[in-house]
Amino acid sequence: MILGLSAGFHDAGATLINHRGEILFAGHAERYSGIKNDPNLNDALIEDACRYGEPHHIAWYENHWLKRTRQLYSGEWRKALDFSTTPQRIARRHRLWAPITSYGHHQCHAAAGFQTSPFDRAKVVVVDAIGEWDTISVWDAWYEPQRLGKGVACYRKLWSQQYPHSIGLYYSAVTKYVGLKPMEDEYILMGMAAYGKAYLTAYEENLKLWSDDVNIELLDNLHTGIDEEWFTGTGLNEYDIAAGAQQVTEQLLNNLVSKWCGLGENLVFMGGVALNCVANSKIRSRVNDLWIMPNPGDCGSSLGAAALQYGRKLNWKGPYLGHDMGGEYPVDELLGELQTNKIVGVATGRAEFGPRALGTRSLLADPRGADIKDRVNEIKRRQKFRPFAPMVLEEHADRIFHMHGDVNPYMQGTYSCKQPDKYPAIVHADGTSRVQTVGRNDHPEVRKLLEKWYVLTDCPMLLNTSLNIKGEPMVNNRADADRFEKRYGVRVCS
Repeated sequence: MILGLSAGFHDAGATLINHRGEILFAGHAERYSGIKNDPNLNDALIEDACRYGEPHHIAWYENHWLKRTRQLYSGEWRKALDFSTTPQRIARRHRLWAPITSYGHHQCHAAAGFQTSPFDRAKVVVVDAIGEWDTISVWDAWYEPQRLGKGVACYRKLWSQQYPHSIGLYYSAVTKYVGLKPMEDEYILMGMAAYGKAYLTAYEENLKLWSDDVNIELLDNLHTGIDEEWFTGTGLNEYDIAAGAQQVTEQLLNNLVSKWCGLGENLVFMGGVALNCVANSKIRSRVNDLWIMPNPGDCGSSLGAAALQYGRKLNWKGPYLGHDMGGEYPVDELLGELQTNKIVGVATGRAEFGPRALGTRSLLADPRGADIKDRVNEIKRRQKFRPFAPMVLEEHADRIFHMHGDVNPYMQGTYSCKQPDKYPAIVHADGTSRVQTVGRNDHPEVRKLLEKWYVLTDCPMLLNTSLNIKGEPMVNNRADADRFEKRYGVRVCS
């Protein structure tokens, strides 16, 4: 058994795999502590992982000594000299005694993507805020055949960009500038962008786009935020600033992919920036096929570290890898609540590994009502401009959205809706939706719910958003679900 761990920056996680490459467990520390994006491991997470087997080796998601050199460079002396945060000391605090191997931060991102992907060879692009020093890296990845067993996963780094020049830090700095929480609310900035106009002059004066045709160079170090003078006197509101940030990010990512990945190649895209589903849709058209593991950020690198220690292709069956609440999927109860009240929660079985609710920790609603979006936003205590996602039967997706034959089981891209007036609750201001397709080989009970809903209503989809109390992580267990019910007066079926 190999236990992969990531911790210390944000969104700590743990992944356990066995000698056959089966992912037995993968979970987020935040779901157990109740602290959103919790950077620290906790005993409850580790104990849940170890219920599936005793680890004989621990794989750590970064080279912490190399990271400390960058922290010294950036003036983070206290972090750099805090040796209570070494992998060995963290592991021992949680009574883990197996030997530990550390791997590079960006290679862990790359492995989490490539070794769960359907590809035998691919280009891998990793874009995040900061690794040890790398902020962007490009890899060639393939399996080297062996006489016996699976081929060995091989990686060759083709190029990298180093701190402080970072697309991820740039996007987080804009997130902070408009009054949101950096390293957490970037998805809100992405939603805001649809309401603004992208006047890029203020960005172009401060951001050098691809000097010498490859490198991104920022004139300022944005690790501590954006200088107020960037937008002084521009007349731009927060929505225009968000729109500009989104457009610049899309341009940089498109340039990056065009430079390193040809139209006939497969692409694995990883790192926290791979959660930008609007940008992902633009990238998809530039490559043969695209794979993004459903947890591409640092928590997902716990899986990447374990994958590197294992060394071969993993047996990826889907993202339902977290805490197991047990029980059968309550299809009929959910249908009854949807028909009566139009909105219902569901918390059952294995939790999703990743930030997107995909049917087992979800708040579901009928997408057709004109008032549904406002009702769900009121329950979630969210800004009214925030969009909601639909889950739709895969075979009906092209009829409702401009999918062009794509499948999107993990909500990783956006598509324009052909019938926005019919489904107002799931269409954003720009006419798009972050679609979750549900195929016959995806979660069978979520599929059954949609099939029965379609028979009853002639509507092949439901609104699907995460089941969480505002400011907290997604519901993890029945106690969390009971608190949600009590707080918001919405039934949660288990």
